Amino acid sequence: MKKSFGKLFVGAALAAGLSLGFAPSADAGLISLQQEIEMGRETGQKYEAQYGLLQDSYQQERVNRIGQRLAAVCGRNEITYSFKVLNCDEINAFACPGGFIYVYSGLLDFMPTDTELAGVLGHEVGHVAKKHTVHQIEKALGANILLAAISLGTGSSAIGNLGGLATQALMSGFSRTDERGADKEGVNNTIKAGFNPYAMLITTSKLEDLAAKNGGGKGGIWSDHPDPDERYKRVSQQLQKLDIHPDIKVIDENHAQVYEGDWTFNIDHSIGATKAKYRAFELAGGLYQVRQRGHINPNYFVVYDNGSFADIYYDDIQVLRLYKQDAVGFGSAGSYAKACADMLRDWGNKVNSGTLVAKKKKK
Repeated sequence: MKKSFGKLFVGAALAAGLSLGFAPSADAGLISLQQEIEMGRETGQKYEAQYGLLQDSYQQERVNRIGQRLAAVCGRNEITYSFKVLNCDEINAFACPGGFIYVYSGLLDFMPTDTELAGVLGHEVGHVAKKHTVHQIEKALGANILLAAISLGTGSSAIGNLGGLATQALMSGFSRTDERGADKEGVNNTIKAGFNPYAMLITTSKLEDLAAKNGGGKGGIWSDHPDPDERYKRVSQQLQKLDIHPDIKVIDENHAQVYEGDWTFNIDHSIGATKAKYRAFELAGGLYQVRQRGHINPNYFVVYDNGSFADIYYDDIQVLRLYKQDAVGFGSAGSYAKACADMLRDWGNKVNSGTLVAKKKKK
């Protein structure tokens, strides 16, 4: 999506409003709930017509399942949320007003685990819950400019005008303040919904890695986001109060360690865009989720072998994904995952017996 035209549109509308003596209001409240929903639906339909939906029922159901868990805890329940995958290989996701949230199919390849998707969708749900697009339109156009647009017709024609404004607002991007707010909501949403607490930290870090690779984070979907270092710091500070353990030690880009007391688990490979430290975050956060369930049943650690990779779950918690690159000396990802599951069972037994002593994090 090209942003420059959208910014020119909003700027021109704002200038027109000021020239007529109309001052924009941050709390105008001019767009009703029904109008928000209708303009979001219309905007989403335009993108569906442009790209088409991904013809993969499993992925569509998966994205919707993750998204609905996040929507249920976001604090805004007067709308019905929908989550769909567009057939486009771009690495992107966006939220239309009224709860219509889209993921591009390219993002599924870039962020293959449920943990990562939860981070992305938690952020997008945050935009909807805080009505960022609606407020952006109201602030940019002001009361009289917006009312003039609405007065061009009634019923569906008026909604059509608002739908066009929603499209332009999405093209122009969010303010850095709104992006910070969506990050904060994303962390809250993922934790409340029972996902890995490190989900937002992993996804934002991977997106910033990609931005740096593609030109230092200038332009594109990252241009309105906060500075990467600031963003990482803010999310990390938000997570500190949870006192997440096991702990993580980053050795280098391809090596990291998850540890607690005398128990250690080494991760010795980055996989594609997923650095070793992100995989360590996934494991540490997954074990934190396991611990939150209370007494740990070692038999709940199970392996799902998919051939080129294998997932370790604890009940319904995705703890870690292992690949054939990890399985040196084991023959397959599945064989290595079974050995790793035994290590996690050992961790669980030590937690149950109270023999692990977690170091308190510095505040």
